[in-house]
Amino acid sequence: MDFESVEAVELALAEASYLADRGLATAVFLALAMRRPLLLEGEAGVGKTEVGKTLARLHGAELIRLQCYEGIDSAQALYEWDYARQLLYARALQEGEIRERVSELYGPEFLLERPLLHALRAGSSAVLLIDELDRADDEFEAFLLEVLSDFSVTVPELGTIAATEPPIVVVTSNRTRELHDALKRRCLYHWIDFPSLEREVSIVRLRAPEVSEALARSVAEAVSRLRELELAKPPGVAEAIDWARALVILGAESADGGPARETLGWAVKNVEDLRRAEAELFSV
Repeated sequence: MDFESVEAVELALAEASYLADRGLATAVFLALAMRRPLLLEGEAGVGKTEVGKTLARLHGAELIRLQCYEGIDSAQALYEWDYARQLLYARALQEGEIRERVSELYGPEFLLERPLLHALRAGSSAVLLIDELDRADDEFEAFLLEVLSDFSVTVPELGTIAATEPPIVVVTSNRTRELHDALKRRCLYHWIDFPSLEREVSIVRLRAPEVSEALARSVAEAVSRLRELELAKPPGVAEAIDWARALVILGAESADGGPARETLGWAVKNVEDLRRAEAELFSV
């Protein structure tokens, strides 16, 4: 995917219902032009994952998502052998007269591709989204760095598998832990902050056209106040959109009054935060 300018990236993302600021559009433009992985950090709900999804739509590419979690290992991300099928095949080869075919147990037909291997084989026709890398441990991060360094892996039974052209790679992190400098050096880095009030109003209206200008602004103003409280889990843009949609369904015209208080859990999803938010917005 090639864009002639940062402005072209901004326009393309906007047409795909993603309103990126100048900094993010520049990061995307350079990542695509330089064929480098893009590492996006920021609070939960600011739109990091959506960047990868949007690029896949724009490119008409397959979105390959690797969701990271505590305890994930290389086998779960790269490949595994289909042991059940191998066992059935081994039983079919018993009696020894065709023992030389045992090596076929590790043929390609028994290999189960996981997201990383799938992305390497798909190459430039795919967008690899490595989501919430900060949830994985240091060992997995080191393994991932090795894969991203040359976009190839070695399967002992089959040899080296390399991407002819690397896929577009988007890595996201909520920064629950600090990622290593080595990985950051391999990637282009961009921090996605909460949007300005006016941009958030535009985002809410773009993603939820049924929301009026007045209601979108009222929600954005309320969410902005909540973020200033230093909550454990401040509401992101995704929560602002969901809250606005809920208020529309209830027939509310602003983010105050009964309906807003009753649906505050769409925006704030931590009980201690919820109590503070109620006190801030509704003078409880």
